[in-house]
Amino acid sequence: MARFGERSGLGTGLPFTFTLDGAPVDALPGDTIASALYAAGIRAWRRARPGDERGLLCGIGLCFDCLVTVDGAANLRACLVAARPGMKVETNLETGTHNDRSS
Repeated sequence: MARFGERSGLGTGLPFTFTLDGAPVDALPGDTIASALYAAGIRAWRRARPGDERGLLCGIGLCFDCLVTVDGAANLRACLVAARPGMKVETNLETGTHNDRSS
């Protein structure tokens, strides 16, 4: 899992896992939910009312395209919430319909 500016030998900490609709997602200390999802190749995790998929757009908390439910708390912006080991993140997509996790 590569990050911008990552340099060999300057590790940022030990990876950990949280779940997205029950599936494991790897993250690094300092990741937001959105950055971990994006690094895992997941580009959409919400469906808008018209039915189109949404995910990371602004990345700084100004829009509301990256909303998720975290440990039961609904409508949190994934770009602002720090990823934590074991957290349970839920989308409003059907399980198994997340777009390809290709990098």
